[in-house]
This record gives sequence, structure tokens and C-alpha cells, in this order.
Amino acid sequence: MTEETHGHLYPAKRLEAFGASALTALGLPEQDAALCAVRMIDADLRGVDTHGIFRLNHYSQRIKAGGINLHPQVHTVRENAVTALVDGDNGMGHVVMNFATELAIRKAAESGLAWIGTFNGNHAGAGAVYSTMPVAHDMVGMYMTVANANHMAPWGGVELILGTNPISVAIPAGEEPPVVLDIATTVTSYGKVKLAAQKGESIPVGWMIDRKGQPLTDPRRSSEGFLLPIGGYKGYGLNVIIGMLAGVLNGAAFGRNVVDFNKDVVSRNNSGHMITAMRVDNFQPVESFKQEMDRVIREIRESKRMEGVDRIWLPGEIEHYRIRERLKNGIPLAPIVVSNLRQLAVELNLPDRLE
Repeated sequence: MTEETHGHLYPAKRLEAFGASALTALGLPEQDAALCAVRMIDADLRGVDTHGIFRLNHYSQRIKAGGINLHPQVHTVRENAVTALVDGDNGMGHVVMNFATELAIRKAAESGLAWIGTFNGNHAGAGAVYSTMPVAHDMVGMYMTVANANHMAPWGGVELILGTNPISVAIPAGEEPPVVLDIATTVTSYGKVKLAAQKGESIPVGWMIDRKGQPLTDPRRSSEGFLLPIGGYKGYGLNVIIGMLAGVLNGAAFGRNVVDFNKDVVSRNNSGHMITAMRVDNFQPVESFKQEMDRVIREIRESKRMEGVDRIWLPGEIEHYRIRERLKNGIPLAPIVVSNLRQLAVELNLPDRLE
């Protein structure tokens, strides 16, 4: 794989330090600021550029407007050996989800598996950042969340009462990279539409339609339409199930209760997430499972290819190589993103202006 040639390249550690210093300047405790920065750059390393440092300006708007609790008391309100409900106390989403994921791993280590739900949280970045955390402990991870804005209508409807509601599942392997699925249940994330609008690019047919069902390809007109689900009505069904398990079950927002964090930077999001961790050795020895995973992965990759296709990729494999490449060569940022971050650096009087 070759890395993108557009934009400026910045070392991951430099962007981490930049994000941490910006969030500290905005009033977050140093430890929380550093954690949020690491999780944001985790997303950028994976190539989920819409959920990494790209979001820093938006987070800063919300913090400055008083929409986020900078000193949250993140805690469990209901708990047993295999489940917990976590109150995020309106803290930064990365802080809340890191707490929930570490709790899931601890509980699964003791009890074999754990399901943790959260409410009263905020946008936490890319799903795979959290679903992959249990993998290091020879566990399967699964993450779901209710998106922080509604950009989709129910199948056959025109009212925007559903979000992009993503799901991410990570399964450990042996010598092969872990298999990591990380998808929105809409054809694309709204972040990609926003990024296209910033870059002045059009979006492909099939991403959005207007309220009469006609294709919408100008991202600047996105308010006139809505995102389409993956796989038609099946994606819509999956979207609703995720909303109910990550939102309704936790007492978090879903449907008309969701606050559009793009337009409202003050109101509490009451964002809902869930994370599951499950030990592989509940079912078989870890080594034999990993060997069989490697065999199956290779079987799929080496299966007969369509004409003109040079490689079959497993879910998460492209991201695995992208992480290695970006750690070595740097993370590419679009000029508009760099410009916005430089403006923030000036506002906050940060030592690094990303020159």
C-alpha cells in the first residue's frame, strides 16, 4: 500500500502532543487531555480521518460553550459480575468510553465476558479504537453507539430520526492481523460528507438522497436530504437494533431525543455507547483458536480473485497496514484541517502552530 500524497504529513506523536496541549489549554485535566489525544490519533492512524484530530475544533467549540463537563465523575450506577451501566457525567466521550472498555476487560478477565453500557456521554471517535482494546487480552471486542446527530430517515420515511449508528467487532488472530469490522450502518459517515464540503468536492451517487428520493451529490446541500442505509432495508433494521441496544437499553438518547452536536454545542448529548469483551478461552485454547483464525484468514485471502483484482482484503487489514505506514511516514491532514487547527493554536496560544 502507498500512503496518500495529498495534504501535509505530521508525525503521530506531534499530533498527539498538539491535541493534548489544546485540550489542556481548554481546561481538561492533563491526564484526560492526553487520553483523548491518544484516542483521536488512534483513529487517524487507522485512516478514519473524519473521527480523529479533524474533530478537535468541534470539541473545542463544545468545551468553550460549556457543553462538556471538564471534571466528570465517571462511575457505574448498576453493576454485577458481567454487566455494568456507566454514567459518563457529560464528560469527553473518549474518557467515558475508555473507562467503560477497561471495565469490560477487567470483568471479562474474571467472569469470561462482560457487557458495559454507557449514558450521559459524548462523541467518542472511531468505534474500532475501543473494539480492538480487548484483542490485546485475547478477547473478542464489540462496540456499538448511537450517533450524535440524526442524518437518516426510517426506511420509507423522510424525517431524520436516525443516526449513522456504527458497529465495530474485533477478533484476535495469530500471525495474521486481527479481523476488525468497523462500519456505519449508513453508506457513509456524515463526517465524510462534511469533509467533502470543506474540500469543495462532490459526493458519489448512492450516499444521500433528497426528500423526493432523488440522488444528492452536492455536500453543501446535505441539509436538503439524508444518508442512505447500507443494504437497503436490512441496514435500516440493523441501525434501529444498534440504537435500541446502545441507546434505549442504557437510558441514553435515541430518535428525536438525539441532540445534533453539529448545531447545538451547549445541550447535553446523553450519548449512549456499549462495549462487550469476551474471552476466547471460554470456547477453546487461545493458541488453537488463533491458528484456526490464521488458516481461515489465509483461505479467504488466497481464494480465487475476480479479473483485475490484485488482492482480497479481510476486514481491518487495510487499516493494519495503514497504521504501520502512518507511524513510519506521518499522518496526512487536508489543508483545510491544518488551517482550522492552526487557527485553534493561535486562539489557545499553543507552542506548536503546526508550521
